[in-house]
Order: sequence, then C-alpha cells, then structure tokens
Amino acid sequence: MPIMKDLSNKEYPDKKTAEEILAEASSHNLGPWTEHSRNVALCAERIASACGMDGEKAYVLGLMHDIGRRFGTRHLGHVYDGYKYMLGLGYRQVARICLTHSFGIKDIGTYIGKIDIDDSELKELEDALHAVEYDDYDRLIQLCDAMGAAEGIVDIEERMSDVKKRYGSYPQDKWDKNLALKKYFEDLTGRDIYEVVGK
Repeated sequence: MPIMKDLSNKEYPDKKTAEEILAEASSHNLGPWTEHSRNVALCAERIASACGMDGEKAYVLGLMHDIGRRFGTRHLGHVYDGYKYMLGLGYRQVARICLTHSFGIKDIGTYIGKIDIDDSELKELEDALHAVEYDDYDRLIQLCDAMGAAEGIVDIEERMSDVKKRYGSYPQDKWDKNLALKKYFEDLTGRDIYEVVGK
C-alpha cells in the first residue's frame, strides 16, 4: 500500500504511522537497517524521556532517520533520498533528521562512505545542512545512531570501531564528537547513558 502525503501539517508522523512507513519501506529493501532503526528509536525514546524531551517524538525521529534506505543500498544517497522522501510526505522534522543524523560535525565532507549523488544533489544537501541550527533532537539521533546496531544497543566506541573496520577509517574529530554527545546527554540526564538506555 503506498504511503500517502500527510495533509495534517504535522512535522512528523505519530508512532503508528511511522511504524507503517518503516514496514512498507523495508519491503522495498530488506536488510539489517530496519532493526538498526528500531534500536535507534528505542535508545532515543529512553534518553529523551530521561531528560524532559518528548519521548514519542524522539522514537519517531529515530525510527525514520534511515528511511532513505527504502530506495536501495546507497551511501550519502540514503541521506538525500530520505530527506526528499520525507519532504514529499510533508514531514519536515523527519526530513531534517534524515539530513542531520550523519553529521555530528556540520560538514558534508565528514561523511564516511561514498558520495553517490550528483553535484546538484550534493549542493542541495550542503545548502540545507548549512541552514539548520541543530537542536537536541538532532543531537540525540546523532548519538543514538552511533549506539544502535541491528543486534541491539551497543557501546558507542565498539560501534565506531566496527564502522572503522568496515570503511577503513573513522575521522578522529567525528569520533570525539560522538563521545562529546554522549557526555552532553549524560549531563542532561544526570546518569550514565548506558544505564539510561538499559544496555
């Protein structure tokens, strides 16, 4: 069943709709990305609830952050595809998360993986990213993306090491930024982040 454009002017879908969007997307591109998305969502909901943010909103944004993978196995292309897809459905907050989740450091050049979009699409992404003023939901999904693996919520350094092994490198500034995000949310919650997420 095709996903219809949301005419409610809501910036993000409710939990049930988000689950339906993910289920429909996974039928187009089977793979561990859907379980990764669910674990990012759980991680985001738990941290958000522990620091006074909206837990359901955080869950939905976490669930939808990789929705661009609906369109196939792509690298930077999944960021662009998700951003455009969610804009098309009217979910501007989700589109923003599709854009920002890979960029703890707000620079397209820090992307780990192939630049598999054309120059005009790259310029569109760069301009959109430059225009965003990060908030705690952007930061939260960036953190949880670095903690949520397909098999569950894992140690952030363990996950970054896995990415480094798969891609051959992991920029030190990006590594340090993820650890800084972990500390930021530990300061907000007043607790060890692994205790918050139930790892």
